[in-house]
Amino acid sequence: MEQIAQHLLETIEKALPLLNQISDAEALSKPRPEKWSKKEILGHLIDSASNNQHKFVRTMQAEQHVDFVGYAQNFWVEAQAYNKANWLEVIALWENYNRHLAHIIRNAPTEKLENTISIEGSEHFTLRFIMEDYGEHLKHHLKQILPEAGFTSSFENLYNT
Repeated sequence: MEQIAQHLLETIEKALPLLNQISDAEALSKPRPEKWSKKEILGHLIDSASNNQHKFVRTMQAEQHVDFVGYAQNFWVEAQAYNKANWLEVIALWENYNRHLAHIIRNAPTEKLENTISIEGSEHFTLRFIMEDYGEHLKHHLKQILPEAGFTSSFENLYNT
């Protein structure tokens, strides 16, 4: 899991200076009324980090399997009013939350990596898979914020947000 954690940290390091170059006005702008702004996309990534922290820890805590409740991502973004938040504070929260997730991934007990999780009745996924997949989701949305940065994800067409 060291490699997964390191890759997450490298993604953070690559994105951070580029995110800090975006003005608050640019971060607030929506490409279309129904689409998220850059602030909202980064806010969604904070929400994803929060939800995945729970998934990681609860799957480690389980004997073998845990059922997990999903979350309504649009509601979470709206409820937290990311567009009204300070852009630099949103960046800092995103950075630090993801550094913490890298720490969790790095220290996940090997014997727990095959524990499984299902989300709202989905198929079962191993802890190893959800930890690996987290970085792919992160890169997918970073590509939306920073298209010139060259982030690539293994599931580019999966999400429409």
